[in-house]
Amino acid sequence: MRIPILAGNWKMNKTAAEAVALVNTMKDELLAVKSVERVLCPPFLAVPDVSHLVAGTEIKVGAQDLYWEKSGAFTGEVAPNMVAEFCQYVIIGHSERREYFSETDACVNKKIKAALAVGLIPIVCVGESLSLRQEGRTESWIIGQVKAALDGLTAEQVAGLVIAYEPIWAIGTGLAATADEAERVCGQVVRKTIADVCGDAVAQAIRVQYGGSVKASNALELMGKPDIDGALVGGASLNASEFVSIVKSSAQAKGLS
Repeated sequence: MRIPILAGNWKMNKTAAEAVALVNTMKDELLAVKSVERVLCPPFLAVPDVSHLVAGTEIKVGAQDLYWEKSGAFTGEVAPNMVAEFCQYVIIGHSERREYFSETDACVNKKIKAALAVGLIPIVCVGESLSLRQEGRTESWIIGQVKAALDGLTAEQVAGLVIAYEPIWAIGTGLAATADEAERVCGQVVRKTIADVCGDAVAQAIRVQYGGSVKASNALELMGKPDIDGALVGGASLNASEFVSIVKSSAQAKGLS
């Protein structure tokens, strides 16, 4: 059985001091839910403090991005080995990076390879805009994103990735895909594309998250779907009780203690 993975993407929120306070508020309750993987993704400047706070526990830390070069004159960027010093995971290709910072599928692929080279586990984001959805292009768009992300990777590397399906129209809008729609895309589009490229064994091994206005009130239904292996949680992860509730609901939905 795939181990569910719940990751909180804090985006550009929380100073280092505020991050420590948030983790201290929910740390004990998160540690009690041992059957799912818990990942906290604070802003870069808060990563070291959060990493030290959860060191030696089963709570993992993720960065929200990285650059693919090992070092050099790239002002403002963060190299893979710098991230790996503190993190186990890294979010790559989030729609906000693609939209606001002009990241392409080629950039995403480079970042995935750079992350894997230093032992980080990429959480690779894919998803369609509202206009693409309205045009009926959800499937073709996501198939293209997934194939581009996997280009040049071995089957073993692909099996160790996490793919996060995040419909852009549902991020921060309060709108969420229905559980059935999220399940359809995660299973029949994302996982099927992986099967087509890498084989069914890899497709069954890889974990596919859903993200987009995930909250305590819909987590149980979403996580109850067999092809949804967790969630990439945005705004709700900034509220300790809300995020803990999502984590607990995920364990309950999968029949785990």
